[in-house]
Amino acid sequence: MSEAQAQKKEIRTRFAPSPTGPLHVGGARSALFNFVYSKQHKGKFILRIEDTDLERSDPVFEKDIKDGLSWLGINWDEFYRQSERLDAYEKYLKTLLERGLIFWCSHSEAELAAEKQNQILNRESPRHVCPHRDGSAGSLENGEGILRFKNDAEGDVFFEDLIRGRIAFDGRILGDFSVAKSLRTPLYNFAVVIDDREMAISHVIRGEDHISNTPKQILLQEALGFERPQYAHLPLILGSDRSKLSKRQGAFSVLEYQKLGYLSEAMINFMILLGWHTAEEKEIFTTTEILEEFSLDRVQKGGAVFDTDKLGWLNREYIKKLKDDDLAQKLENFAGDFAEKIKADSKKWLKISALARERITTLNEIGELAEIFYKEPYYPKELLFWKENTASENIVRHLKHTGEFLSNIEKWTKNDLEYKLMPYADESGRGEVLWPLRVALSGKRFSPGPFEMAEILGKEESFKRVTKAVKMLE
Repeated sequence: MSEAQAQKKEIRTRFAPSPTGPLHVGGARSALFNFVYSKQHKGKFILRIEDTDLERSDPVFEKDIKDGLSWLGINWDEFYRQSERLDAYEKYLKTLLERGLIFWCSHSEAELAAEKQNQILNRESPRHVCPHRDGSAGSLENGEGILRFKNDAEGDVFFEDLIRGRIAFDGRILGDFSVAKSLRTPLYNFAVVIDDREMAISHVIRGEDHISNTPKQILLQEALGFERPQYAHLPLILGSDRSKLSKRQGAFSVLEYQKLGYLSEAMINFMILLGWHTAEEKEIFTTTEILEEFSLDRVQKGGAVFDTDKLGWLNREYIKKLKDDDLAQKLENFAGDFAEKIKADSKKWLKISALARERITTLNEIGELAEIFYKEPYYPKELLFWKENTASENIVRHLKHTGEFLSNIEKWTKNDLEYKLMPYADESGRGEVLWPLRVALSGKRFSPGPFEMAEILGKEESFKRVTKAVKMLE
């Protein structure tokens, strides 16, 4: 079926994770590409939880997957669980059994392992062509072994990948591959084929690690008389050294990024660029622009590098774009112990948020900044010294002069503070005057400028902190 023919049908894509772990960026990227493609064509996006592996599946991870997608704004139109579809799998397995297209294989794991090892030693492609394919192993009632597909392919199994072009496999090297442990325990490749058919999936957009599964799924589709969906296999996500992405390089769960203070809009923007780009090499996209410009024909074949620095840059750009009230509200969720004080003086919090806008990469960095304005600073007196050879009496003198200036200023704004104090700082040395003032106000080596802090702290608190610094040195 050509792409033009496919467009005449309703576009239906799916994201089909197994609930055996949290939603990571790789899975979220696949979900995003499927979601965007379906919405571009006014189609449907399906979330399907593949939980037939009952031993490894956990409802906790299903919730994590749903919560992660919801935070990103990737909303599904339909929802399914494989564990609730066992009747459908059993029906099709029975059909294939009756037609003699699958059979019962009772070879043990030890026998299969020995066969594989012997094939490797003989430099043969590992496969199992089962002598029981004529049904000699008995019926399912004996409860042993697994169900296998009777693979009679004699040539290539090929498909046209929307990203990679024609991909072909020698069908013979697949052997008689397994499809189910029992009539009500389907294995991955079989369950996927049935689900994609019954859910009318038109496009299967997934990671390139699934390419090797595709020929098996095609053989099953042909055996059942199913129409083949369009396939598109996305590049793997790699670390900065182009190795498999590790946690050290950013392979966190999606909800961990939320907890770290990344904006969902920045994550979406970042993920859409993991393997896709425009002709103009544009980097910042609104949701509307993504829907307008995304296309599978500009998805790259090679691995997509996960660049943590780029994610940080994007997040800073999105933070800068937030409206004042929106930024203040989002930052409040990361303010921790200062929630009550924030509620008591919302105007002060708006000023702190505005100060943070150009200074933070992630929302969770607000805690250290907020501490300056809501907690009395404690620091070693040595931190007040601009340079090691600075005499303490000089620092005391500068702080006292600064305190006098502060006490006499009536209009308490950053500009007025700067206007009144900077002539003295220029005359006596900016570092000698402004460094101890900055430390006195913040108690930190790294902080915003002293005039910005003083404006938010207010006249009384600023004078109090400068006085404290003088007493520490006297």
